[in-house]
Amino acid sequence: MNTLSSPARPTLTIGGLAEATGVSTATLRVWEQRHGFPTPTRLDSGHRRYTEADVETVRDVVRRRDAGVRLDVAILEATARAEHTRPRPASVYAELRRRHPGLDSYRLSKSTLLALSWAIEDEFCAKADRPHLFGSFQTESRYAPARDRWTELDRVARSAFVLADFDTVSTGPGPILVPLAPDAPMCREWAVVCDANDLPVALTAWELPGQSGVRDQDRLFESLWTVDPAAVRDASRICAQIAADAGLAEAGPVLYDLADDPNDGVTDLASVTSMFNRVVAYVDRFGGR
Repeated sequence: MNTLSSPARPTLTIGGLAEATGVSTATLRVWEQRHGFPTPTRLDSGHRRYTEADVETVRDVVRRRDAGVRLDVAILEATARAEHTRPRPASVYAELRRRHPGLDSYRLSKSTLLALSWAIEDEFCAKADRPHLFGSFQTESRYAPARDRWTELDRVARSAFVLADFDTVSTGPGPILVPLAPDAPMCREWAVVCDANDLPVALTAWELPGQSGVRDQDRLFESLWTVDPAAVRDASRICAQIAADAGLAEAGPVLYDLADDPNDGVTDLASVTSMFNRVVAYVDRFGGR
């Protein structure tokens, strides 16, 4: 069983949404412009796509409007109900694939993922302006070699959370430890997320099953990474929400801070190039280990 199976993908066009709900495309566009609803997934071409859940929420708005509720109130009530009943995302990889279908994925070994992770931590986290940091290490034993490294990163971050199968939350200095249940999807995932306005980046990967006899450094992961601010913000929100659902009060202010969409801006290409140079150097140095 694949624990990373994603919810229904956004495949409906705005015309399909209009046909399914009885609300014209012109009206849907006006609602989006004035009320930020319904919120589409944007393809690389800019075209809108919607899910079946969007269909139900639009229908709910229509029912409330027919009952005499003001449009803005109907939208708030319908979206609040949808958020309350919708399962919370439990996988960064699956959610990024669902929300950003244009992202390419690659099959990488653990040694290559390590090189990419270190490059992100060194290049982006060292230069970014007080980022929110999230790391998923699967197990506590795999986090142990990186503990000192992340303690240092925590000192320059606005917040830092580490997700793994910890028995307890952290009580001392360093990043906040987020305990995961043994069957949590994130226990099979690798993630490094650096959410900063100037240098956003997210790396996420899930471990392919059936590798019990494979050397640790040769384990394969289906991986994707991005410097798109919107995708990075989605990844950081998911990590922060997982921390909040684990009962960590520290996650509340972070979720509040991440509630707004990221500022529009141009990705620092010089830093991206510098990171790639680090990746090449790290793969060359450590890839054979």
